[in-house]
Amino acid sequence: MFEEIVRFIRQLYGNKDYIPLHAPCFIGNEKKYLNECIDSTFVSSVGLFVDRFEDMVAKYTGSQKAVVCVNGTNALHMAMLLAGVEPGNEVLTQALTFIATCNAIHYIGAHPVFIDVDKDTMGLSPTAMEHWLQTNAHIKGIDCYNKNTGRKIKACVPMHTFGHPVHLDKLISVCQKYHIELIEDAAESIGSFYHGKHTGTFGKIGVLSFNGNKTITTGGGGMLLFQDEELGKKAKHLTTQAKVPHRWEFIHDQIGYNYRMPNINAALGCAQMENLNIFLANKRETAEKYKEFFTSIEEVTFHTEPQNSQSNYWLNTIVLKNREKQQQFLEYTNEKGIMTRPAWQLMNKLKMFKDCEHDGLVNTQWIEERIVNIPSSVRINI
Repeated sequence: MFEEIVRFIRQLYGNKDYIPLHAPCFIGNEKKYLNECIDSTFVSSVGLFVDRFEDMVAKYTGSQKAVVCVNGTNALHMAMLLAGVEPGNEVLTQALTFIATCNAIHYIGAHPVFIDVDKDTMGLSPTAMEHWLQTNAHIKGIDCYNKNTGRKIKACVPMHTFGHPVHLDKLISVCQKYHIELIEDAAESIGSFYHGKHTGTFGKIGVLSFNGNKTITTGGGGMLLFQDEELGKKAKHLTTQAKVPHRWEFIHDQIGYNYRMPNINAALGCAQMENLNIFLANKRETAEKYKEFFTSIEEVTFHTEPQNSQSNYWLNTIVLKNREKQQQFLEYTNEKGIMTRPAWQLMNKLKMFKDCEHDGLVNTQWIEERIVNIPSSVRINI
């Protein structure tokens, strides 16, 4: 079975000796814009490409305002600050996520509480969250508190795992019922839609990532998405050291952050955005080929987009029978030059977060023991 899968992946990606999990694709104006940026000498955090990149992403996602950051982790940190998360607060999130989600919570001095995921989305389950809140939380005035710790539960941060949108309608309803701010970790889901609306535009703030292995890349980078334009303007101010605009004076009106993306990275982002729809169509075609192929492979299921969603299929994912099969598959494929990987080690199993409260994480554990990401790069011959 494993040999058959490797053979198919090699055929899919041109029989290369080594097939990475997700490599960047540069087929457009990347070199041209980088040269223009260098020639202008504006290679740092001020430049025309920064504004252009923000405008392109805002228009594409349907956001009122988009603000670029150095990386997605910075963007998550800023999102929580802007949403009013304070030291000692709690933030509901998932244990099946990249560590940036929890690191950003910790930067503020807040505490993550891990809630189970749904199997169909692999993202935060609104049903599990509502059940946990019914048992463990109470409303006092306009705030929600954890009965066990006495801490205020300020925010909820779902992550759209591998580009698959969580069940946002119900999650929004639960958040509203318990007065909890919704911040979307949409780092992996540019080009993903829920009921026709782009991920990252449902909550108070959404966050994208443009790391080197994402659907589009700026080398490193992140972006904040806002439906509240004034809040977006505040984000832009805070991420540029809270500097008051002036031709020569250096005046800062509050504590700020050096989180602004350099112009040279934004130049790359503009070129990538121009080909985003090509990349997405190509990745969807790859996912369909995988889906068709795995229907004939026993004991392996290809994970498809949830109902009411259009996923970018950032990382294609298969589900194996158990952990033993998962580990065997990982060893076999990587030895054969096919890069595959499991999910991240669950956050509650890391020493930094091992004492955090959680709800048992039944589905989360089931998924961690079975899933494998398989090659998902854009298949374009340059």
